[in-house]
Amino acid sequence: MMPAIAGRRHRLHFVIGWFLLLASPSLSLAQADGEDGPDYSRKGADSCFACHDDQATLAVFRTPHAVPTDSRTPFGHDQLQCEACHGPGGEHAARVRRGQERPGVIAFGEGATGTVAEQNAYCIDCHASDTGLGWHGTAHDDDTITCAGCHTSHAASDPVLETSTQAEVCFDCHQQQRTQSLKPFAHVVDEGKMDCGSCHSVHDTTFDAMLVRQTLNQTCHECHAETRGPHLWEHAPVAEDCSTCHEPHGSNHPGMLTMRGPMLCQSCHSQAGHPSLAQDSDSLPSGIASQYLLGQNCMNCHGQVHGSNHPSGSKLMR
Repeated sequence: MMPAIAGRRHRLHFVIGWFLLLASPSLSLAQADGEDGPDYSRKGADSCFACHDDQATLAVFRTPHAVPTDSRTPFGHDQLQCEACHGPGGEHAARVRRGQERPGVIAFGEGATGTVAEQNAYCIDCHASDTGLGWHGTAHDDDTITCAGCHTSHAASDPVLETSTQAEVCFDCHQQQRTQSLKPFAHVVDEGKMDCGSCHSVHDTTFDAMLVRQTLNQTCHECHAETRGPHLWEHAPVAEDCSTCHEPHGSNHPGMLTMRGPMLCQSCHSQAGHPSLAQDSDSLPSGIASQYLLGQNCMNCHGQVHGSNHPSGSKLMR
């Protein structure tokens, strides 16, 4: 077992070294020293990894950011490697006198040193097309949230870009939605079959609640097309707003309803013209007995609550 482990470690160090060799544009970085402003380091990433050689940092070589054959990436030809994102590091990498504080560079995430605007500017400099015009003015673009607050740029697999792990990243801030998603009836987010991005567009949208479609109903109909209509006999709340009856993030009631029937129906429909007396503790209509409520739910009879196309379906019963 020990020789095998040692062999794997040797191969890992070889691969890392090979990447560093290919991605080391020392001459171009030295030339940058002659320009106005802070100096860049002369050895590029070699200077950084001399100290920052932990596994989390070296994982950048397994990401699209460190592809030496792609000139668009920080580690591409004639690019600035680590300093493309963390800023000029000439003074940071230089020797300092004992007791003297080492000059810093731009740090992201935990221990961040730059302002939100400074951090995001480095990301948007390359990812302007990814954010889109809709990013500006959204709830996330209010100078309080950094790109690194959601994205992990050094990870081989960014959790917020994976369906199975994205929700956990969003739930760090959206605690109420986390609670709702844990209720008995919810979307299949916890099963990894859909994520927050299935309904919300966090980078490029001008719609309410950062939805992927212009309205809530249009967003719901992306998956629930059978409820779209148009129907011969429409149920008005269905055409207006799905959230009138449903909780989109999770509910304690079947069908992710806001309330159980018949109380949900009776919140809009009065008892005028139809016996709709409340249930008592014995699950029977209080006061005058009603055959219409013995089944405890209006939908036992009015099953086509989203609309009916049957010629005799005016009561949404067929």
